[in-house]
Amino acid sequence: MIAMASKSKARPAARPTKRARVVEMLRRARGATIGELIEATGWQAHSVRGALSTLKNRGGLDVGSEVVDGRGRVYRVAQ
Repeated sequence: MIAMASKSKARPAARPTKRARVVEMLRRARGATIGELIEATGWQAHSVRGALSTLKNRGGLDVGSEVVDGRGRVYRVAQ
């Protein structure tokens, strides 16, 4: 019987999901605006707002917002 060399089926490093990118941006000290989240994900505004709601209600993250001069409404995860 001839032994066959096994091929490694290692997966390439997974790219972070868009949801993970949103969480990363919200955890920054400066937070993120809807516009910044739209640019980072390519989602429409209503999709970003839906993701924020999901993170807050089902994701267990304490997502808050405040109006910042020069930036508008900024969303952050309370740390």
